[in-house]
Amino acid sequence: MLAYLIRRLFAAAVMLVVIVMVVFSIFFLFPKWAGVDIALSFVGKQADPAAVEAVRQKLGLGDPIYAQVWEFFKGIFAGRTYSGGGDTIHCAAPCFGYSFRSEQAVWPVLTDRFPVTLSLALGAAVLWLVFGVAAGVLSALKRGSLWDRGAMVVALAGVSLPIYFTGMLSLAIFAFGLHWIDAQYVPLADSFSGWFGAMILPWITLAFLYAAMYARITRATMLEILGEDYIRTARAKGLKETTVIGKHAMRSTMTPILTMLGMDLGALIGGAILTESTFNLPGLGRAVLDAIRNQDLPIIVGVTLITSLAVLVANLVVDILYAVIDPRVRLS
Repeated sequence: MLAYLIRRLFAAAVMLVVIVMVVFSIFFLFPKWAGVDIALSFVGKQADPAAVEAVRQKLGLGDPIYAQVWEFFKGIFAGRTYSGGGDTIHCAAPCFGYSFRSEQAVWPVLTDRFPVTLSLALGAAVLWLVFGVAAGVLSALKRGSLWDRGAMVVALAGVSLPIYFTGMLSLAIFAFGLHWIDAQYVPLADSFSGWFGAMILPWITLAFLYAAMYARITRATMLEILGEDYIRTARAKGLKETTVIGKHAMRSTMTPILTMLGMDLGALIGGAILTESTFNLPGLGRAVLDAIRNQDLPIIVGVTLITSLAVLVANLVVDILYAVIDPRVRLS
């Protein structure tokens, strides 16, 4: 087990370096090759030439590529100093960039928005795992029944209906029609009841989409596993049906579920743009949307890095859970 963990951690470290290199290439290297003035992307097309030249010097855009990569990479772990144009700006580690428009480092902006997105992703993940997996298992066990057909119809609706439709519909009914829920976001530190009331509709709306997908995947996987020889052997040995399903079938069923969970949860931690925009939640998704509207490139770069790192960490956790659920993984 220890050797498996060491291999996975080493692979994650290598992937982290690759992620940073890819992000740098997308936002700094490729635009430069295409003839785009990157400094304009940081200060805006309406900025005066002196401000553009100052940002160009601060970013070191005239330095060799290897020097720019090193400064970009070093800033994430050790901080970075932007000097040029007569002033010096220090960005403390972890430095995910500096917004010359709002004149603030990107990392504090991300950490201010991150708790909202994290609570949205984790709360919705709990709901879609519980209800999605349960519905899929029951549908597989009651194949062809009224429950199976009804659950799959609901799952199909959940996959087909977009977030902004179900979100606006739930707001119209429960917030503006029945007045059961206050749609205004309240920080958890200010009021738990206010925070919970503002988050329950986004949780349900987001979970409805993902629970539908998880129900369909769980049903298909469970049906396949129930036809395996070892399941028939377990039943022939006289084991209880709850033991056959809960101990044997579910362990194999959870493998693709964990794979999906790692990707979905990592991506959502990077920001659920549609959900946060629909419910006016001040999370990373809204930060990206605002940055795109304002053409604030450093914020976009920072959220891209956070999203990539979140997916990497989520998949690392999933790989560790693989080894716990299936011993064949760590033996391989």
